[in-house]
Amino acid sequence: MKLTIETAQQLLAEHKAGFLEPCHAASFLKLFRHGSLEIEICKPDKIDLQQPHDRDEVYFIASGTGLFEHNGKREEIKPGDVIFVPAGDDHRFVDFSSDFATWVMFFGPVGGEAV
Repeated sequence: MKLTIETAQQLLAEHKAGFLEPCHAASFLKLFRHGSLEIEICKPDKIDLQQPHDRDEVYFIASGTGLFEHNGKREEIKPGDVIFVPAGDDHRFVDFSSDFATWVMFFGPVGGEAV
């Protein structure tokens, strides 16, 4: 299985075209699933409206820059950065560039992996 950022963004653009108004569901697209692993592409439109997730997740920043807000702290992000977020944590991307896109990988059981 091989996914490219170009193909993922093309599929996401086609997915977004199916929505009449901007919404959170138009900002991401599930591309692959194997066992507990799910891979998505996410490209929020001006505002990241995501809510805490019930599974652990990893972001791989694919393009663009911005800030990642997690547990009251903000950190700069850029392509190549990897971010882990435990299940249930409040988090979002803010002040991101118009070309911002990230791979999202969910894994493990609901509630997150045991430490």
